[in-house]
Amino acid sequence: MIFKALTVGFIATNCYIVGSGITRKCMVVDPGADAKLILKTVEADKLSVAMIVVTHSHFDHIGAVKSIKDATGARLAVGSGSEKQSPGAFVKLVAAMSGGSARIPEPDEFLKDGDKIDIDDLHFEVLFTPGHSPDEISLYGHGILFSGDTLFNAGIGRTDFPGCSYKQLESSIKTKLYTLPDNTIVYPGHGPATTIGDEKRGNPFIR
Repeated sequence: MIFKALTVGFIATNCYIVGSGITRKCMVVDPGADAKLILKTVEADKLSVAMIVVTHSHFDHIGAVKSIKDATGARLAVGSGSEKQSPGAFVKLVAAMSGGSARIPEPDEFLKDGDKIDIDDLHFEVLFTPGHSPDEISLYGHGILFSGDTLFNAGIGRTDFPGCSYKQLESSIKTKLYTLPDNTIVYPGHGPATTIGDEKRGNPFIR
């Protein structure tokens, strides 16, 4: 498996590029900004982008989606709750200031809990993990978890935005993420990686 982690945009969003070492096809997870950097990284590794996956529709995770999709022709997959999301005026303003977009282009696929994402020999399961955002999903496969803004290293996603719920977030983490093997490597939407075991033992926000 080919794996690249980039930190993009002024909110320092983690963008992940995951590719097949056999076919060189890849998916880009959360291209929040810096489309040129993402595309340069893809080209340097001689990869072709088959799919773009957005863990949730907040502007700092979608700012470069349109540019990446236009440049590569990749399919766009989002959580099914994105159908109900609409950015407010403030979010649109901040996104414009960051050089990105606050609105997701028309998706090719809406992902539900339990759906599978297959990039040739790579296989990931979709976990519906709302709380930080009503449309939040996480991706699990090959011993790794892309947790979006659900679970961080010693932290969790904010729940003081409209549509957020701490109770829902806590349930998502306990019933969907903490049931994964302890040695699962967690790659969050912001900050350093961690493991499920470390968060079960020491995350101060979820007990």
